[in-house]
Amino acid sequence: MASRLLLLLFVSATLGHAHFPSGQRLKPRLQRDRRNIRPNIILILTDDQDQELGSMQAMNKTRRIMEEGGTSFSNAFVTTPMCCPSRSSMLTGKYVHNHNTYTNNENCSSPSWQRQHEPRSFGVYLNNTGYRTAFFGKYLNEYNGSYVPPGWREWLGLVKNSRFYNYTLSRNGVREKHGAQYPQDYFTDLITSESIRYFRSSKRLYPHRPVMMVLSHAAPHGPEDSAPQYSTAFPNASQHITPSYNYAPNQDKHWIMRYTGPMRPVHMEFTNMLQRKRLQTLLSVDDSVEQLYNMLVETGEVENTYIIYTSDHGYHIGQFGLVKGKSMPYEFDIRVPFFIRGPNVERGTINPHMVLNIDLAPTILDIAGLDTPADMDGKSILSLLETDKPANRFQVTKKQKVWRDSFLVERGKLLHQLVERKEVSQEENFLPKYQRVKDLCQRAEYQTPCQQSGQKWRCVEDATGKFRLFKCKQEGGGTKGVASRQRPMSVKSQLYRRDANVGCDCDPRDLQPPNLRPFNKKPFFFKKKVKAMKSYSRNRYSRSVAMANSYPGNHSLGGGAKWPRPTGNSSEDEFSGMGGATEGMAIPTSHKVTHRCSILPNTTVKCDTGVYQTLQAWKDHKLHIDHEIETLQTKIKNLKEVRGHLKKARPLECDCNKYLYKYKLKNKLRYRGVGGHPFRKGGARDKKAWLLKEQKRRKKMRKIIKRIRNNDTCSMPGLTCFTHDNQHWHTAPYWTLGSFCACTSANNNTYWCLRTINETHNFLFCEFATGFLEFFDLNMDPYQLMNAVSSLDQTVLHQLHVQLMELRGCRGHKQCNPRTQAGGRDHSSFDDYRMFEKRKWPRIKKPSSSRTLGPIWDGWKG
Repeated sequence: MASRLLLLLFVSATLGHAHFPSGQRLKPRLQRDRRNIRPNIILILTDDQDQELGSMQAMNKTRRIMEEGGTSFSNAFVTTPMCCPSRSSMLTGKYVHNHNTYTNNENCSSPSWQRQHEPRSFGVYLNNTGYRTAFFGKYLNEYNGSYVPPGWREWLGLVKNSRFYNYTLSRNGVREKHGAQYPQDYFTDLITSESIRYFRSSKRLYPHRPVMMVLSHAAPHGPEDSAPQYSTAFPNASQHITPSYNYAPNQDKHWIMRYTGPMRPVHMEFTNMLQRKRLQTLLSVDDSVEQLYNMLVETGEVENTYIIYTSDHGYHIGQFGLVKGKSMPYEFDIRVPFFIRGPNVERGTINPHMVLNIDLAPTILDIAGLDTPADMDGKSILSLLETDKPANRFQVTKKQKVWRDSFLVERGKLLHQLVERKEVSQEENFLPKYQRVKDLCQRAEYQTPCQQSGQKWRCVEDATGKFRLFKCKQEGGGTKGVASRQRPMSVKSQLYRRDANVGCDCDPRDLQPPNLRPFNKKPFFFKKKVKAMKSYSRNRYSRSVAMANSYPGNHSLGGGAKWPRPTGNSSEDEFSGMGGATEGMAIPTSHKVTHRCSILPNTTVKCDTGVYQTLQAWKDHKLHIDHEIETLQTKIKNLKEVRGHLKKARPLECDCNKYLYKYKLKNKLRYRGVGGHPFRKGGARDKKAWLLKEQKRRKKMRKIIKRIRNNDTCSMPGLTCFTHDNQHWHTAPYWTLGSFCACTSANNNTYWCLRTINETHNFLFCEFATGFLEFFDLNMDPYQLMNAVSSLDQTVLHQLHVQLMELRGCRGHKQCNPRTQAGGRDHSSFDDYRMFEKRKWPRIKKPSSSRTLGPIWDGWKG
């Protein structure tokens, strides 16, 4: 018995020495828990901060704290170079095609976003596991401050877009306005002081609970208001002048790059001023990082805190002639600074692995000890931060880390309306038609032989193995051997057709009041309609006379000759409104189209003299005409949609008891039954979609009308333009060179790109919604000056397309991370392209286009 007791004491003593160090073994339990507490997390986010244009060179304090005290990633990117889509990806860890926030307006902080994706942000996960979460600064561009997003215990969110003064904050759901006083209202200083106060109070009240904070700065986003003490800094800033600066036009790139000409001197001076003011705003962020670090040192939390510093996307200032902006797939817009420091993070190192904005959410969850949800597309980067020290002296070779070498860059979504436009034909280097048809035929809805409900097209493989698209002849499916169903007639046609023999036995005389004539004896048009159609006919006839006289056999009319009458026996009952003028009509000398221009009978256009005398009057009137054309096009488009809806909603049977012919309603049928209207299906859904479309149309019209009233001529179809003048910046240094106009990007610039960096390749491959292709080998062309897609053969081009299509449809981190392991890659459809031997791409001369689109600055003041 005694021997067993001695053995038990010996074993317990040995285990105690093995599991507890001498310094911790005798400490109370509270102190042991305090030492093993989960780390704090601080995410510092800037807005529009570039990496390629040298913005980090101005932030010496941040570089000392984050570069020397942590790890910097040399290949950090964002998947969408726009504010709201990128921030949504950071919060959810998803690509844009999985959270559906495509632009800064569409679905940005919308009810759909709030219902589906906001409850799955990293803040919600950490809040549920005991972290004290807090958010300070800019959230999403369309956040209205009416609610506090889930997952945040402390909330100080900026309402709408970035500002430094005169903004509104939502403090835990209560709106508070701020003025223009420094320093109490300066946005950068305010969120810095509020975050420090919250961290100190949290550690004082809850010393054992970790803190996760987000500081989302407005700098260096516009309006670029710097703190007063930094308004004279960087007088000769020139880091933005790269080899691609003012390199324009670019006839080998997509359409807006071909359209953009070289900048004028006033634009170049503006880029210098803009770079200077952006760097000045970043000096306040530099102070903020230092204050946060000093606070962590004072509270003793610096060794137990992860600090991450990055931006939502990059920026361009004059590159390729674009005065300013983002949203392009090139390096200056998708590369961002990315630093991390904290426990077990090697200091003063540069990590070459590819990290993305979608990796932020999984990384923060991993730091907190949580697994990455299956629906997140990104991966935690903590595995990249582990040191590669050998475990023992016998381990000579280091184990290669498994990590991605490619990712997707996407902007916008493919709209069906864009495919139908004529501008698509302008692009010349899209994929071959057979390849696009083959990709389309992979969808399930085209593989069945016209059997699905509503199927319009089907794919058929011919004898040569090529796929072809055929239109389904019968609506609702069926084969040619089956007798097609007779097209159902509308209720109105069935009521008034005497010989109708299709399921309805309704006698029109039973529905007519006794004092009315039969339908076939009643004039087709009422007097008001006939009058309107006659007026329309006169206008058309007056414009078509000169064309009719130009045919052989027609003689020109003299000064006193009468206008010819239309031939034929057309009566008023058969009047269609599309023929010639009726007898007795007086042909006007001219047709007034606008308030300043008219069309003469000889088809010539004449405007008043004011339009031809001043350039401003000409611009105003042209803008007015463009507005009128756009309005009519929108109306025609809406009418076509209604017509298509009516064709689909055509009723199959009728009930004579439910309809009543009334003379007071002027031949219009009135439904008197119970339930929904027979011509409407899915009323609630269709009404909602129509309302959304109508809201967008009205918003667009209000903008156009506002431009006309303000005499704003700085707008071009399909482009995002801005006007800059002496009143734009309200803080020093001021702009004094007058107003000018510039266009920065395209509204419909939709693209999907494949960005790859590995041991052998470093390239960007892009497919635009118009079908245009771009390829840049950054080993040979680091500034992406020349589009080298013509140097690729069809096999490599096809493999690039296949890999891009895989990423466009990926969901979850298992599908969205192509990886390379130990110098190789798990076999996939992309292997053939990867094994393609690296070659030196031939030097490509800048192509000369046969059709010059012209610079966008021609004819504008500035």
